[in-house]
Amino acid sequence: MTLAETLATRIAATTFDILPDEARHWAKVAILDTVGCILAGAEEPCAQIAAKVATIGGATGPCVVFGTQHRVGPLDAAAINGTAAHALDYDDCSDTLGGHPSAPILPALFALAETKGTNGRDFIAAYVAGWETETRIARGVNFHHYEKGWHPTATLGVFGAAAACARLMNLSVDQTAKALALAASFSAGIKANFGTMTKPLHVGHSARNGLYAALLASEGFSSSPDALEHRQGFLRVFNGEGNFNPEPIAAEWGKPWDIVDPGLAIKQYPCCGSTHPAIDAMLMLVRDNNLTPAMVKKIESQTHPRRLSHTNRPDPRGALDAKFSVQYCLARALVSGEVLIGHFEDGSYDEPEVRDVLTRVVSTAWPDRPMDLSEHFGADVQVTLADGRVLTQSVPRPLGRGPTIPLPPGLLRGKFIDCAQRVLNQEASNRLHGMLDTLETVNRMTTLTEATIPRSALAAE
Repeated sequence: MTLAETLATRIAATTFDILPDEARHWAKVAILDTVGCILAGAEEPCAQIAAKVATIGGATGPCVVFGTQHRVGPLDAAAINGTAAHALDYDDCSDTLGGHPSAPILPALFALAETKGTNGRDFIAAYVAGWETETRIARGVNFHHYEKGWHPTATLGVFGAAAACARLMNLSVDQTAKALALAASFSAGIKANFGTMTKPLHVGHSARNGLYAALLASEGFSSSPDALEHRQGFLRVFNGEGNFNPEPIAAEWGKPWDIVDPGLAIKQYPCCGSTHPAIDAMLMLVRDNNLTPAMVKKIESQTHPRRLSHTNRPDPRGALDAKFSVQYCLARALVSGEVLIGHFEDGSYDEPEVRDVLTRVVSTAWPDRPMDLSEHFGADVQVTLADGRVLTQSVPRPLGRGPTIPLPPGLLRGKFIDCAQRVLNQEASNRLHGMLDTLETVNRMTTLTEATIPRSALAAE
């Protein structure tokens, strides 16, 4: 069998009943967190522009644009909600993927579920199948794929979206393999566009195209069964000869499920995950020593070169740019004692006090850490005080970066409610949280998607 056929056989066999409790639990955590991120991102300019362009000509349909009164067709809903999901760079991460696993899958699944009368159990199973697919392919191409400049959230996420949608539609093995082969031609996204609206657009694009691939396959659209391993297929074109390994892609499926081990990483802060260990370290120093900007002469941080390559932005020139500036995040942590959504809005990056601290921040790469180091999520922060004292703090992994150091339930709920209340009132936010927390009991996913519509919008209809 080809790689697509091997994956398709396993995707088609993935059901809620075969999933261990741990996989179900982490799937619900990820879905809860992603819905919050979509709602928080719904009013961001990138999501609003995507919605405006998608509805030129008055396009409508059955699918909810989360956080609004608008309904559009399934493909447009996947694109708009997918862009919103990643608009704040607050969505979950995967060590295996080297990116954000849920944002390209769930907007496509929600849009499809609204047209199929899907229940929560089948939705969870389809989501886990999508996660396993994209991370299986990631095992064969990373981290060369990531370091070459591809954005794995999009280039690999499109396979996850296609697989999840194929599972939700109960496509045959042959149809599912065709959907994956189509996804290989839809794969796109380069890291040069990080720090701009195009990065979240990558996610909307991959969500839409994953759903599109599955829908085309369901109608008999043809594609090459060896589109992954062909001499001019995905693996060689994207990674180059000798820079991939097909064996992990075809290895044991779900043993363990990737969502369990190495598992899901939930973000505490609405910015690039590569900045998070440095933020954690800085906040520890601030809280333990009651630091203020006036006390600090210099801040030095060291991170893995893979992480610094896209976060070394000492002079951020926009809100999105600031999300990828480890220097800004360190300065903000010192100035405010926290890092929140509002710190990347309304010119916050240009506040005089923050700009003053930025001149004292120096960020470098660990000089002795090889690029192929598997544990590359830590940071060391050193603060030199005006009185000559030197404070240091090391963080091997930020809180939430995997099931072994999960975000406590209270923080997870708090993050969701904070995100949801950007568009919903408190009652609606709590109600939606309850539905997501018991997702396996939901009989029709439309009940859940309709709960993302603000009451004020419903009253206006």
